[in-house]
Amino acid sequence: MTDGDRGGFLTRFFRTANKIEPDELAATLLSFVFLFCLMFAYNILKPLRDSMAPDWSDVGVALLWTYNFVFSAAAVSLFGLAVSRFRLKYVVPGVYGFFALSFALFYLGASSQAHSVFIDKAFYLWISLFSLFHISVFWSLMADIYSKKQALRVFAFIASAASIGTIGGNSAALLLAPLLGNLNLMLIAAVILVAIVPAIGVLYRLKGTRLQPEIPDAIGGREAIVGGNPFAGFTRFVRNPFLLGIAVFIFLYTSIGSFAYFEIKNLLEEFARDTRTQIWAGINLTVNVLTIVTAMFATGRLATRFGLSKTLAIVPFAVAVVFSAIAFNPVLTSVIVGWVVLKSGEYSITRPGREMLYTLVSREERFKAKPVIDIVVYRGGDTLAGWSFALLTAALGLGLGALAVVGALIAVAWGVVGVYLGRRYDRETRDHAGHASAQGGN
Repeated sequence: MTDGDRGGFLTRFFRTANKIEPDELAATLLSFVFLFCLMFAYNILKPLRDSMAPDWSDVGVALLWTYNFVFSAAAVSLFGLAVSRFRLKYVVPGVYGFFALSFALFYLGASSQAHSVFIDKAFYLWISLFSLFHISVFWSLMADIYSKKQALRVFAFIASAASIGTIGGNSAALLLAPLLGNLNLMLIAAVILVAIVPAIGVLYRLKGTRLQPEIPDAIGGREAIVGGNPFAGFTRFVRNPFLLGIAVFIFLYTSIGSFAYFEIKNLLEEFARDTRTQIWAGINLTVNVLTIVTAMFATGRLATRFGLSKTLAIVPFAVAVVFSAIAFNPVLTSVIVGWVVLKSGEYSITRPGREMLYTLVSREERFKAKPVIDIVVYRGGDTLAGWSFALLTAALGLGLGALAVVGALIAVAWGVVGVYLGRRYDRETRDHAGHASAQGGN
């Protein structure tokens, strides 16, 4: 009788549908719940943040975006200092505990009579930092917990929790804000973050007992101090061609996303605000539903059957085709289709595949260079793409059709970089498997 037979229906289902092995199931489901809670907490706060922006001018919001880029670089540096000086079992839970405390402090500040615009803008910046920081640390943890071979099978399923958490968080904010008030949402988010911290220790225990029991330090991994230069993350990704490739991959994605976002924003100008809200709600719902279905049942199979090189190239080349079509039919509907393909493909296929790449790098690079790439490079891409869009439209007078051609070219470059990264991953995974087989034969 096989392990799958002994494990019952649930084990057999996940093994058949997602190729998740019985020994991986407990850790995978816990990781899924972990990510769901993170995204749920973020998405009950995101509407509160976005509700503040209309009170400020375009210049004011642009300045906040610039501050956010600088602030992100400083925060990543502090995180690098922490992992260089303290044990991971303190640092990773400490990140989420610190954010929970900050939300409670914002609640007190916003509730006081001294509540001011300064507090609102500080909260806007803080949530913008949290939006990338909490997810970057989570995937660093995942790359530390799972092996390369396991990541191919489980990362896509785990990633689907992000969309479920997004839908749940937005729905909760919609229902709870009128009943409890916006400020109390901060306390709810803080409680959720504190509640999930114990899961980190459980995941490391599962790593040592079920996921990678053959590795001597599998259980004690969280005990280790990463050490090294606290600011090594800023230099490691530049000097390492593989990490630099990941940075370029993310930068190209943010560039296309910013172009598409600005185009939709401009095309929606003629609609009333209520209609815009309905359109965006429909877009976001479509993206998240497609993400859940694809990530749960397709991405893991794509990665294991075709390799990561093809998996990372699927979405970029699909986006290139869609943007080429937009050039010939530059209307709102076609741009929205492009946005849905881009975002649902990124969340369900490209993002899980991208996170698998970090299983190839050292622990120091995983916890120092990765946040620099995920947060600083990402925000830098947003900022540069926004200014580039303004230059192409305002200064050069390019229309939607011409901008779509630019977007298609960027997407092709994005796909080429994905092929390079995926081939490197596939090659090293095969070499590692071959070495393990040779050792077993001896």
